[in-house]
Amino acid sequence: MIKVGILGAAGYTGGELIRLLLNHPEVEIVFANSESNAGNKVYEVHEGLIGDTELEFTSDMPWDKVDVVFFCFGHGKSEAFIKEHSIPANVKIVDLAQDFRIKGTEAYVDGAVPTSSSHDYVYGLPEIHRDAIAQCSHLANPGCFATCIQEGLLPLAKAGLLTHDIAVNAITGSTGAGQKPGATTHFSWRNNNFSVYKLFCHQHLHEICQTLNELRPDGTPTVVDTLNEGFSADGITVDFIPYRGDFARGIFCTEVVTLDKAVAADDIVALYKDFFRTAAFTHYCDKALDLKQVVNTNKCLVHVDVFGRKVVVTSMIDNLLKGAVGQAVQNMNIMFGIDEKAGLSLKAAAF
Repeated sequence: MIKVGILGAAGYTGGELIRLLLNHPEVEIVFANSESNAGNKVYEVHEGLIGDTELEFTSDMPWDKVDVVFFCFGHGKSEAFIKEHSIPANVKIVDLAQDFRIKGTEAYVDGAVPTSSSHDYVYGLPEIHRDAIAQCSHLANPGCFATCIQEGLLPLAKAGLLTHDIAVNAITGSTGAGQKPGATTHFSWRNNNFSVYKLFCHQHLHEICQTLNELRPDGTPTVVDTLNEGFSADGITVDFIPYRGDFARGIFCTEVVTLDKAVAADDIVALYKDFFRTAAFTHYCDKALDLKQVVNTNKCLVHVDVFGRKVVVTSMIDNLLKGAVGQAVQNMNIMFGIDEKAGLSLKAAAF
């Protein structure tokens, strides 16, 4: 059995992770850490787990009893925690924050990338990094928007077809903002409402641009990270407009890509089907997508429409699962060499 510790276990991602791991056939949860809830039953906070577990939150962190620890912290807290605590080298780490997603930096907070020493965290996008994930001890789990957007663009990036600016629109549910209430998350504001935020400056652009440049066939980094360079720099930009939706879970994304010349729709579809042919949870769909197909699953579904030189990609995920803890468990499975789908046989609602 894989012995697991969870830090930041009282938030949305912590609760979802506990829910998954309680049903994982090869996992035992050793501790669920929460300083403010220490001594309380997990189901007293995550009420959907009533009847499923008698596990209690604890302030203890017995490193000698675990094989892997999940960081379910807010962004910026993982780096600080590591500096303040001595985690044994044999304990693997899966970090769900954004602190170690960018290569060659120690951490970054609020969109700013510092110039600091390199780290050994592998960026855990299984569709392209499976071999590196299988060999790593420290893993940076991708962001939710970043996962959904990248999955829609990976086949085109790998084929060298991203040669013009990319227009991206994506809407996320309220759980993407975390459990702590805020002015734009409480029900009376969110319900029957729709709004734009972080226009062209969402922090997930860092990792999106990093991946697209990594996949360039000629190895030349031509996608400009506008959070660093600004829109005056030469190169391809990812023009990302995020939206807040009035639903709880899910991300629905559309991406408009302009090609140098028209390509037959069948050829583009074949490119996508071949790219995701061996992916465990990412699937190409011939029909237009509906968000309910992925909510409460670890799936990413992708669809394309072609209009001459324009390719319109639709991709969608559950932000708490494939966009967070579902992908984290998928990565843990790969890290420990077990069935990639273990503990993740979740089904979408029938209607």
